[in-house]
Amino acid sequence: MTLTTDAPHGVLLLSCPDAPGIVYTISELLVRRDCTIVQSQQFGSSTSGTFFMRVEFARIDGAPLDFGVLRRDMEDIAARFGMTWRLADTAERLRVVVMVSRFAHCLNDLLFRNSIGELDLDVVAVVSNHPDLGRLADGFGVPFRHIPVTPDTKPEAEAGLLDIVREERVDLVVLARYMQILSDDLCKRLEGRAINIHHSMLPSFKGARPYHQAHARGVKFIGATAHYVTADLDEGPIIEQELIRVDHSLNPDQLATRGREAECRALARAVLWHSENRIAVSGNRTVVFQ
Repeated sequence: MTLTTDAPHGVLLLSCPDAPGIVYTISELLVRRDCTIVQSQQFGSSTSGTFFMRVEFARIDGAPLDFGVLRRDMEDIAARFGMTWRLADTAERLRVVVMVSRFAHCLNDLLFRNSIGELDLDVVAVVSNHPDLGRLADGFGVPFRHIPVTPDTKPEAEAGLLDIVREERVDLVVLARYMQILSDDLCKRLEGRAINIHHSMLPSFKGARPYHQAHARGVKFIGATAHYVTADLDEGPIIEQELIRVDHSLNPDQLATRGREAECRALARAVLWHSENRIAVSGNRTVVFQ
């Protein structure tokens, strides 16, 4: 039989201590369940001794996949090899909340990419500590939630965000230039499912007015870093970084304009790769199967 292009696909992403027979075992499982491999990528780290693998697959006859059976099969294999793994149905759209303050560029970029099909997300809400970008969200048909934050109301604001995450069954929270530091407790609750964009090549030029700092140092490259959120501020596993060459002729405002381009690109790629189950986290590093 010929596999049709619209056949339901599954993705298996795994990591474990490197050992003989991993690829064979996964392949044998898929053959036994009448599946064919559409794409397979793997990486063995010589420094950590960890093996990473991403497999996209479908039924040979194009029929729906039985994820319940596949998950039971994988539980036995995972126990044997000490695997961390995730099995996903590519037909299920990621449910996403985008958080933003007053800078609109990353929010606009994500919503536009999603509207034209470049991203395949179900954006259930835009959450902001300011009301400014409500009209932008409305223009894309996305519900807007204004949750003000002050030092005194921060616990209640974060509780309100968690209510949205729970009620809307949110898979991913994207901080698209959300200019509030999340509490350690919130970071831990969102661990592995929150992505932030940072306006520099971490760890350089932290704090306020990063482009003015860069200008004062006469930098030749500026950039942006997309990373997972952890309780250690701006120290989470890096997913993607974008570089743009600059020179002495640009003033700080022009650097900021170029920087916004980098932020949009890096964040969009990070969100895309997360939504396609292409990122495996290993300690404070990531393996990204592009």
